Amino acid sequence: MLKAFKEFAMKGNVLDLAVGFIIGAAFGKIVTSLVADIIMPPIGLILGKVDFSGLFVSLSDKSYATLAEAKAAGAPTLNYGVFLNNVVDFLIVAFAVFLIVKMVNTWNKPAPAPAASTKECPYCASSIPLKATRCPNCTSDLRAQAI
Repeated sequence: MLKAFKEFAMKGNVLDLAVGFIIGAAFGKIVTSLVADIIMPPIGLILGKVDFSGLFVSLSDKSYATLAEAKAAGAPTLNYGVFLNNVVDFLIVAFAVFLIVKMVNTWNKPAPAPAASTKECPYCASSIPLKATRCPNCTSDLRAQAI
């Protein structure tokens, strides 16, 4: 059983999947940092110095100045700012995956069909070379057909 698992784990598809998963996780961290540290701060500045990661609604009777203060008090909160960051994060990752899939699909285009080298005889419907002037099967003259 251990030998069968080793053969399965060493197949190309499984290794490719593992490498893709690891690179995807690292890419996700980069995108999360891009959203939280690069994209959202300027948007928050434009919208009136808003820190999206700190936007929340307290579900308790008390109001709190910051999300950290509410969490420290154990108050239930709706963290819609973090949710907005995650939505932007998801959109960037989805767009990147779309671009990668589109690029890979262009690599896998099928080769164009080869040009036809035969035609059909109009008299007997057999396949004959394109340059034939007489059908080798029914001996019909094809030059009269071409005119």
